[in-house]
Amino acid sequence: MAHHAIPHFANDQGVAVVHVGVKEFNCMGARAPFDHPHIYLDMGSDTEIVCPYCSTLYKFDAKLHDDQSDPPGALVEMPATV
Repeated sequence: MAHHAIPHFANDQGVAVVHVGVKEFNCMGARAPFDHPHIYLDMGSDTEIVCPYCSTLYKFDAKLHDDQSDPPGALVEMPATV
């Protein structure tokens, strides 16, 4: 079993497209208290996916690291779990 956290992304800026460096992640809409249920999204072999809650379009960008986004700041630091 993997022991890494799944990244969470939020679209606080309300942009139409968020570019991310991962294909599996959780979308939370915006940061609390304006978040929606944190939904797991998996692009699979595709390079983009739309969140069914907030309609944010996420596009995979291989030039970005797993902790980066464009626009910057969409990655949400989640508390560590045991």
